Amino acid sequence: MAKRKYEMKTERSLKMNEEGLLQLKSIILAPYMQLATSLIGKARHAGGNMFRHQMDTLAILIDYGYIDPILLKASIVHDTIEDIPDFDQNLVKNADSDGNEVYDLVMEVTKREGEDKKDFLMRIINNGSQKAKVLKCADRISNMISLGYVTDSKFIERYCNETEFFILPMALEVDFNMYQELINLIITRRKFLEDYKKINNEE
Repeated sequence: MAKRKYEMKTERSLKMNEEGLLQLKSIILAPYMQLATSLIGKARHAGGNMFRHQMDTLAILIDYGYIDPILLKASIVHDTIEDIPDFDQNLVKNADSDGNEVYDLVMEVTKREGEDKKDFLMRIINNGSQKAKVLKCADRISNMISLGYVTDSKFIERYCNETEFFILPMALEVDFNMYQELINLIITRRKFLEDYKKINNEE
């Protein structure tokens, strides 16, 4: 049977090996999860809250086989500094012995004061570390999945364009499997836009 044009591929062919599972077992994430609970009251455009988004980003990284402790810990708190007013940044630095490295990675993916979205993403593309790019790709996969619950067509179109222009180049550089998933997510979201515009007689 021929594959449908807009079919979303969801299966994952790679599984973490025994060595990876043992390494994952040794990583203590609880101090960072505790910090991330500050995001529970922060609502998202697609529903849910920012705490769940941190956990989704963590899960996506593990699903792709990433077991670097700095990367995983940073994923759990990657939105705390940007989204919590007057957040004490020392809480990340002092969370455990990895705190300073986790903080540095979080700051790479945190929008700076006066920095617009385009400049922020171009900074990561041009100057970001590999970990920062991997983290941003996992973050965007979570956001694009959540976009399936958004019905604001202009927001979806803007977000798809942004993903295509800024995030795909990062993913192509650091993780081809993430790149493929992001392309599939863009395709399905654009299919929703096509259907939405037909139903609502929009050009």
